[in-house]
Amino acid sequence: MGRKWNNIKDKKAAKDKNTSRIYAKFGREIYVAAKQGEPNPESNQALKIVLERAKTYSVPKSIIDRAIDKAKGGDEENFDELRYEGFGPSGSMLIVDTLTNNVNRTAADVRAAFNKNGGNMGTSGSCSYMFDHTAVFGIEGIEADEVIELLMEKDVDVRDVIEEDGTVIVYAEPDQYHAVQEALKEKDITEFTVAELTMLPQNEVALAEEDIEQFEKLIDALEDLEDVQQVYHNVDLGE
Repeated sequence: MGRKWNNIKDKKAAKDKNTSRIYAKFGREIYVAAKQGEPNPESNQALKIVLERAKTYSVPKSIIDRAIDKAKGGDEENFDELRYEGFGPSGSMLIVDTLTNNVNRTAADVRAAFNKNGGNMGTSGSCSYMFDHTAVFGIEGIEADEVIELLMEKDVDVRDVIEEDGTVIVYAEPDQYHAVQEALKEKDITEFTVAELTMLPQNEVALAEEDIEQFEKLIDALEDLEDVQQVYHNVDLGE
């Protein structure tokens, strides 16, 4: 799964360069999670996961507090969670997760991004069956063997544990997210380079150089959309 890890890492590095846009997206996601349950991460697991992800992107406390306070204040702005699926150059697959207060606008914007950048929309389920919903943790300063032993001691099931470029990566089922995290906390591991629930492709595809450029334009166009929270794909973008 090393190649998949590099794509996760590269995606995060690219996002880190677009801080204002990323902070706005996290603000919306935190607000929705807080509004759907208790505005307390200790009793709202969805909110807790979002806040943990926000931490790995260094989202300022002021943005987090503002979003939670907005939810506490009974704000009536409602968002729908919608998933779109589509194809890029050479049959590459993409999953686009959105949070929107205007479904028609979002659908039109996503479709336009595909159509203008060498892609086309698919139907629901046309791509997602080729991806696995996965919990991923990236940990530095520890050996993979130590992590494996720790998880075994706590009887936590994981899909894989590998070490690459000085980082230990843990892949687990989504429902094991908190079990993995709690086991690591007992080893005083509370800082992660990545702590996410993501969609990992079962197989990755390589594109020709000219298709890679077109594909990256498609990804950028989708991620630039205000309503788009996450874009997942099955392309090996290389080193």
